Amino acid sequence: MILFLLLILVALVLGIIGFAVHSLFYLLVIGAVVLVVDLVFGVVRLRGRKHRIAR
Repeated sequence: MILFLLLILVALVLGIIGFAVHSLFYLLVIGAVVLVVDLVFGVVRLRGRKHRIAR
């Protein structure tokens, strides 16, 4: 869970820097890619936990 939140924070920081400094537009793109990968990672982890049977 900490990795998930850390990657979202990194994506936000890169996105803000990339948006604020127009010559660093590639940071905005990298931030968006990190955010999408992190969301996919989170969904995969959540789906894996729901299928386990609690005893």
